[in-house]
Amino acid sequence: MSKVIFSIRYHIHPERREEYLSVVRELKNIIKAEGLESYSVYEQKNKPNCFEEIYVFKTQESYDNFEEDTDERIDILMTKLSDMIKEQSTQYSTLFEVNNV
Repeated sequence: MSKVIFSIRYHIHPERREEYLSVVRELKNIIKAEGLESYSVYEQKNKPNCFEEIYVFKTQESYDNFEEDTDERIDILMTKLSDMIKEQSTQYSTLFEVNNV
């Protein structure tokens, strides 16, 4: 079974940075799902306020089912996050592990 890495990169409004960091701290404590190995948030070097969320899933099935497992608090926090992100700065990436190499 192949692992899946899903990432979201975006820029936030600088004046919302502290609020953003607070929301991300809470998310890191509560995001849990069947098959989710890790959830991390990184800031890009030399680009303040450019962040990337990285989700690592054990299998494609756990990745496919991820959104079904969220609870109300996570939905609220994700909505708050989306309000802090600069328009048209979001990039998504999904990587599937190659097993037969």
